[in-house]
Amino acid sequence: MVSQKCQYAIRAIFELARRYGQNPVKISDIAEVQAIPHRFLQVILNQLRGAGFVESKRGAEGGYFLARPPGRVTVGEIIQYIEGPLVPVACLTSGKAAAECSIHGNCIFIGMWKRAAKAMSDVYDRTSFQDLVEDEMRMQGTASFSYSI
Repeated sequence: MVSQKCQYAIRAIFELARRYGQNPVKISDIAEVQAIPHRFLQVILNQLRGAGFVESKRGAEGGYFLARPPGRVTVGEIIQYIEGPLVPVACLTSGKAAAECSIHGNCIFIGMWKRAAKAMSDVYDRTSFQDLVEDEMRMQGTASFSYSI
């Protein structure tokens, strides 16, 4: 399951993707549009800046902006940065959860769990924030595509 913190991070990146190429976006604007608590958003954006996903500009005209084009940032990257690998069951992680499993080593379900984890990762890793922006535009009937080669 994706944590609330991770959902906030995804929504913050999405808002920056929606405004990519415009002026830096103030924290208060992101917080309001995406319904994210301001203080929590501040912490998340600082983490994302430290990881190189976003950049910031100080001053009256300052704010946050994506460090890369939205087509080059995937949902999977953000989830893995905030959550670590997403797995459907704890025993797929190395460590205590796997060691404590009473059928570890003889688990008939492990292949299924691994396939489920891969399927989930594939969806997130193949979804860029540009894809999400375009999905939103299609939903609103305002899609404007650029087909350049």
